[in-house]
Amino acid sequence: MSLTHEPTISPAPSVSPVPPDIPATPEYVAAIERYIARRSFAVLSTVSNGGFPHAAGVAYSAVGDELFVNTIGSSRKARNVASTGRAAVVIPVRRVPVGPPFTIQFQALADVVALDDPQIVALVAAGKLDTITGHGELDEPDGCFLRIRPTGRIHTYGLGVSALAVARDPLHVGARSYVRS
Repeated sequence: MSLTHEPTISPAPSVSPVPPDIPATPEYVAAIERYIARRSFAVLSTVSNGGFPHAAGVAYSAVGDELFVNTIGSSRKARNVASTGRAAVVIPVRRVPVGPPFTIQFQALADVVALDDPQIVALVAAGKLDTITGHGELDEPDGCFLRIRPTGRIHTYGLGVSALAVARDPLHVGARSYVRS
């Protein structure tokens, strides 16, 4: 079968400008930091030097302003972090029993940290990494940690807004961001 004409491709719709940030109150910032500290699952995104993206679900422990992820040194995420020093994180936050979870997302500086690094040894001894080291991770011959430090803006979707407001106007009401101090 041959086509007698070229298919028509519609132009991309215009994108409306991003609404201005909603000022972050100290209470809102504290609430977001509590959400991060109380969660343990995130999607970690990295990119290779060649520009190939990689996203993986990871378990993490939050310690102060840093997140720690246990992994294998030869894993794609560890190789990408070692080569670029960057990552992006999305933390899902389930607030209502139906629909997609709300989210916290940010870009970060990241590095690979050895199992015998003094900071890791101290955190393990203090029990700060128990949630990600309870299944033999510390015995892995190629094991390591990724240390992730958020930079710049923390973006959220749905948090700090009523679920009803998000359901009524999901494109305009749910997104917020603030600069991490």
